[in-house]
Amino acid sequence: MENKQNVCNEIIRRSGVNPRKCMKCGKCSGTCPAYDEMEYHPHQFVYMVETGDIEPLLKSKSIYRCLSCFACIDRCPRGVEPAKIVEAVRLEVVRQQGNNHLKPNDLPEMLDVDLPQQAIVSAFRKYTK
Repeated sequence: MENKQNVCNEIIRRSGVNPRKCMKCGKCSGTCPAYDEMEYHPHQFVYMVETGDIEPLLKSKSIYRCLSCFACIDRCPRGVEPAKIVEAVRLEVVRQQGNNHLKPNDLPEMLDVDLPQQAIVSAFRKYTK
């Protein structure tokens, strides 16, 4: 239990977000362009980190589905920044597993003329050097 709480505290520290500010209105999730692709939505990330229910997030593919477009941040009436929490969870997974979801050499084969530029930028945010 204590380790789980430490992970949540580290995610909160790393993201710089106060999840207690969230009033659970769902506006962030309502504006998310990747909503249909995500198992957990932006407001759920915030709530789950706040309540310490972190294990499902660490195993979820939703952390890789987030486009990092920050639409959820723009839409939040309380200044909560769900995308920063998603990124902090993703960084925690990379730190724990010691590897990345994507490698730079994987990107060229994923590119095509119909791929939005936002997806390319998002892909680059999903690995570390």
